[in-house]
Amino acid sequence: MTWRHPFLADPRRPIVLASSSPRRSDILHAQGLHFAVQPAHIDEQVLVGEEPGAHVERLALEKARAVALNHPEALVLGFDTIVVIDGDILGKPEGREHAIAMLTRLSGQMHVVHSSVALVCDAGELAGQSTTEVRFRSLDPAEIAAYVDSGEPMDKAGAWGIQGTGAMLVQHLSGGYFTVMGLPLGRMRELWARLFAPSSSARGRS
Repeated sequence: MTWRHPFLADPRRPIVLASSSPRRSDILHAQGLHFAVQPAHIDEQVLVGEEPGAHVERLALEKARAVALNHPEALVLGFDTIVVIDGDILGKPEGREHAIAMLTRLSGQMHVVHSSVALVCDAGELAGQSTTEVRFRSLDPAEIAAYVDSGEPMDKAGAWGIQGTGAMLVQHLSGGYFTVMGLPLGRMRELWARLFAPSSSARGRS
């Protein structure tokens, strides 16, 4: 028998993941979903005056829309994740020194992880987000350098990931674990249910 998550209604259409993240693929596979992968390539610069929440939702929606142009018959799932500290958005590091600088700034501090999800198909489109507060231990410079040199931080917002050895950087978190991993499952389930509700005419942000 093929497993299908009981809370994700079958949309009767193929699913496309607009992300190359193996972590997101693993999470979706664990929910019993079958999908194709087509990464989206968009400009991820922060717009002037754009708040972190609005930024991360916009990127998820733009990624899903970009891929949906080539898959009009599919439900396209877009995601984005950012780290925010003192109001500043930290994306993926541009190199080793940038990653070290990010982790040094996060050391011993509280920051917020924003992860967004967007669903786009012929039935409409919805986007939403989830946030989790994370506090790091005070990190030794040698520990930071060793972690960066492992290569794990280089494709992750804020230069760290909770699903690997980066979990040892965390002292405390308040919120969803999957939000920190970059795929807010609870939020996705809510939007999925709304989009495919019998009387739904969903469009836009939640």
